[in-house]
This record gives sequence, C-alpha cells and structure tokens, in this order.
Amino acid sequence: MPSTLFDPKVKRVLDAMHNAADENDPPLLARARGKEGTARTSILGEAFIPVSRDGGRLVYTLVRGASPGTTVEFGTSFGISTIYMAAAMRDRGAGRVITTELLQSKADRAREYIREAGLLDVVDLRVGDALETLKDLDADVTVLFLDGWKDLYLPLLKQLEPKLAPGAFVAADDIHLFPDALKAYLDYVREPKNGYVSVTFPEGDAVELSVRSR
Repeated sequence: MPSTLFDPKVKRVLDAMHNAADENDPPLLARARGKEGTARTSILGEAFIPVSRDGGRLVYTLVRGASPGTTVEFGTSFGISTIYMAAAMRDRGAGRVITTELLQSKADRAREYIREAGLLDVVDLRVGDALETLKDLDADVTVLFLDGWKDLYLPLLKQLEPKLAPGAFVAADDIHLFPDALKAYLDYVREPKNGYVSVTFPEGDAVELSVRSR
C-alpha cells in the first residue's frame, strides 16, 4: 500500500504549502535580517520557514522507521514538517506527534493545514513556551525534531533527555544557518560522554542527526 505521503489530499496540501513558502519567505527573511526582539518575531510570525521537500522526506523516514513511541516537534510554524511526521505515524498505525508552537496565530493556521491533510487525529498541537508545554511527556519519545528558536535547542534537549527511549533519534534543523547560536548544542551532542552518536546531514540548511546511545 502506498505511503500516506502519496495520498492526493496530503500531497496537494504539502505542494501548496511548499509553493507558498517559496514565494512568501524570501522577502520576509530579508526584512528580518539585522532585527532583534519583537520586531524580528513579528516579521517571522508571517513566515513558513519550513523544511525542504527532501528534509520533509527525511523526517518522515526517521519517524516511520523509529521504534514505537511518541514523536515530539519543537517549532510547528505552519505545520509542514508536522504533516510529514503525521503521515509517518499514520503509516505506522500507532503513536502520535506532539508538536508545540509559541505563536497562537501560527498554531491556528497549522491546525487548519493539518486538518485539510486529514491528519489531525494523530497530532497533539500545543501552544506556548515549549519548556512548559512539553513538561508532561511520557518516557517513550523515540523521535525529537528541533526546529524552533535556536537558543532553546540545548535546554529543551536536556529537559527531555529522561523521556528519550534508548535509540531515540534527535534531529536539529538549520545547523549551518545559525552556527554561532547552535555551537553549545552541537558541542553537547558531539561529545560521546553525553550519550549520543551524531552526524551532520547536508540537506537544506543542514540537519544534525543524533541517536541516543544509552
């Protein structure tokens, strides 16, 4: 049976979202360059900032091939990567995607896109500070996808480590786009004594793919 990714409804939604991001994001990212704080947040609140099409297939592959358990996403945005992961959950036949987004406006749009793709039943979309919205997870996280504010990658990973199953995948997006902001995170997952085996996957702005080795 073909993957849910090839379901006409899912494919139509993803194609429309990727095309919209290709047109929408470049001028917004240009406007945000050099700005800080609320000014930058306001501009980026209108941007998709998605994974690429191949990046989406990568996260689908991770979720589809992972051990049974929960997938957690930090940084829903408008839900492109969420849909890829939810499609993998649908194909697995069990589990759910817990995704969290800081901005209510983005979460509202993401919910509609996910509903349009027919995948809302396997998604738990939470709104607010991820350090708060992800406090109550069970200890069965088998995939963690980090794609929100870069300064939270490491604090969030450390908070969720007790919830990671042995062999869990941790994928962190935009490694080459924000090398300075992510230096501490990369140093941490690349240090073997911290319990990870890690490699940089050169797709889009690069993904650091780590597996929990203990």
